[in-house]
Amino acid sequence: MGVSVVATAGIAAYQAMAPWAQGFGHTFVRGTPDARQIALTYDDGPNDPYTLRLLDVLARRDARATFFLIGRYVRQRPDIVRDLVKAGHILGNHTFTHPNLIITGAIQTRHQLEDCQRAVQETTGDAPRFFRPPFGGRRPGTLRVARSLGLTPVMWNVTSWDWKAWPAEKIVQKCVRQIRGGDVILMHDGSHIAMGADRSQTVIATECLIEQYQSKGFEFVTVPELVVGRPSTIASQP
Repeated sequence: MGVSVVATAGIAAYQAMAPWAQGFGHTFVRGTPDARQIALTYDDGPNDPYTLRLLDVLARRDARATFFLIGRYVRQRPDIVRDLVKAGHILGNHTFTHPNLIITGAIQTRHQLEDCQRAVQETTGDAPRFFRPPFGGRRPGTLRVARSLGLTPVMWNVTSWDWKAWPAEKIVQKCVRQIRGGDVILMHDGSHIAMGADRSQTVIATECLIEQYQSKGFEFVTVPELVVGRPSTIASQP
């Protein structure tokens, strides 16, 4: 009995945290494998000054990205959010305060998502259509709430580990080992802990990745562009 309980708990933990796991409900993980497209995604912004520095890099390289925003930061820096929209990037919902939704009840989860939706809509005129759970943590109820609000849950298949504040070279190496095409790369332009987190290495790594893969004929696109290329939101482990 004890072994069975441990095994069940292990399976549940895997489904709750593994970005490609589909047992708790379908999520978008990546586009068509081997597509000559890559989606850069950034969590935990907007963040001054690093979101703005990323904007400069993306503009110079004619690349588009998807930013999963924390609602309370949207309230603090609506100007940065509007700059993201003007530059043609896509905004996503990353909750209002970045709680771990594995241990958050349905009512609290709904409030978190609704408050972030409201913050973005009041800032830009449009509500996000995509949602990423903080820490990647979710359970079946999390995804049901998101979908009831018209949100498509989005995970990733390439982890940059940039939140560890590694040097840009190491961040790039981590990504390169995983990139095959049609990838969704997880990066961070901010931190859920406080505004002003140092993401300078992420900015440098972003430019290096874009330069390297554009030279190989890859295009850097937004998540909805990958979704169009892959109608099914079901994805398997890379």
